[in-house]
Parts: sequence; C-alpha cells; structure tokens
Amino acid sequence: MIDLDLIKSSKKELPNSDKMPLLFVGHGSPMNAITVNKYSTSWKEVGQQLTPPNAILCISAHWLTNNTSVAMVENPKTIHDFSGFPDELFQQQYPAPGAPDYARYTIKNVQNFAIKGDFEWGLDHGAWSVLQNMYPKANIPVYQMSINYGETIAYHYQLAKKLAFLRRKGVLIVCSGNIVHNLRMIKWREDTGAYDWAIEFDNLVKNSIEQKDDSTLIDLEKISTLVKIAHPTIDHYLPLIYTIGLREKEDELSFFNDDFDMGSISMRSIILK
Repeated sequence: MIDLDLIKSSKKELPNSDKMPLLFVGHGSPMNAITVNKYSTSWKEVGQQLTPPNAILCISAHWLTNNTSVAMVENPKTIHDFSGFPDELFQQQYPAPGAPDYARYTIKNVQNFAIKGDFEWGLDHGAWSVLQNMYPKANIPVYQMSINYGETIAYHYQLAKKLAFLRRKGVLIVCSGNIVHNLRMIKWREDTGAYDWAIEFDNLVKNSIEQKDDSTLIDLEKISTLVKIAHPTIDHYLPLIYTIGLREKEDELSFFNDDFDMGSISMRSIILK
C-alpha cells in the first residue's frame, strides 16, 4: 500500500545549514546515563561545544532489524532495553520530541536503498543514555535509523555515504556503539586494565581511521583475527562503519574517551567536523 501522507509530507524542503559535525560515541554501560564519570562528563562537554542542531539522527547498535527503517514517531518513548540494573536507571525518561519531517526527508532523498518508516520504535539506550548527557533539556528532535543486521559491512558503508546530505540540513548524526565490545570477558575489578588483545584491536582501528584506510575497517574479518574476540557479535562495530562512510575528505578528526571500561569495552569516541 502506498502511504500518500508520507509522499505528500516528504516533499517539504528542510532548511540548509553549515556542515554539521559527525559523532561516533562509545556508549558502554547504560549506567553511564546516570553516573557522573569521565565518559558522561565528556558527553556533556561535547554537547556544550557543538553548534545546536536542528535535529539528531542516531544510528545505534541496539536497533537491529531485517530491513532499514527510520522512526517516524512524534513522541518517541524511552526504551529500557536491558536488565539487572538499579531501579533508578529504569525510571529515567528522555522526553525529546521525534523528528518525523526529517525521517520522511531521509526516506525521500536516500537513493538506491530501500528505507521504511517505523511508527513503533522510540529511543534505545544507545541513543538516550548519551543524549541525556549531551542535551539534558531534551529539546532537540531525535529520530533513529535501524541497522539491517542481515547485510554486509560494505552495504552499511555505502548506505552511510547516501546519508551525507543530512549534515547540511542541520542534522547531527550520532553513531553509537563500541570499537571493542566483548561482554563475556568483562573484568569486574577496575584496577586490572584492558586486555592486550583489546588494546591491539583498538589501536588497529584507530590507526586505520587516522590513515583513512576504510578498506581495512570494512574487511576486518579478513585482515585481523582479533575481530572475533573484540566483537563476538558485530552489532556494536557497525555504527563505526556509518561514521567512516559519512566522513568527508576535509573533515578534521579528533578522539575523546580513548580508554577502556571493564577491560573489554573500548570507550574511544570520535568527532569529525
């Protein structure tokens, strides 16, 4: 069935802007949403430093689907997609408005990739745990795009390139995952440091980003045997692929939160602007 309302509303042109920055955020534990630590503090600082966007598009490791969808809801719910944490975390709400006009505009203007509108999804913790610290007033419209988990890394890289126009429409794109993410090997003692393999993999990715060596980042499974231990599942790595796909030649690169949490989670984050 053709959604005539979607077609009609998608014709609305959005205002142009200077090129917006691009973020990859290592989000780590949901507890970072309510804990004052070096990670949440840096998220607040980044939010204060960046030009306020017209809208935020979040591509999170925690919305995996068998297609590519964008959330169209007017008032996205706060999704508590975890268990075993304190009640305080489950009570958190991030009541930012949705951005259906931007979602429709995304569907209309992305060429050669099928993107569907979704009227159910809200904001998962890969989105709101970070944004709650960056923009605590929750007054900037937010929408999410899902990750088609059945597709190749190369597919996500090419799709990311098709989203680049949004950076000149006042959209801050926040890709939320982790460069190393192995929950099975978490160290519960804080003083034991990161695993050697985690440091090695993190450095491989960092060096590839610095050298603009996208092919290595796309073909990691062929190039590094460490990928299987750094990412038992690839969900938290894929948001990084969107980041490098969206990167433009003249973008200036900087890292922040470039260390590890609990030994096996890299919190390394990226700003491109």
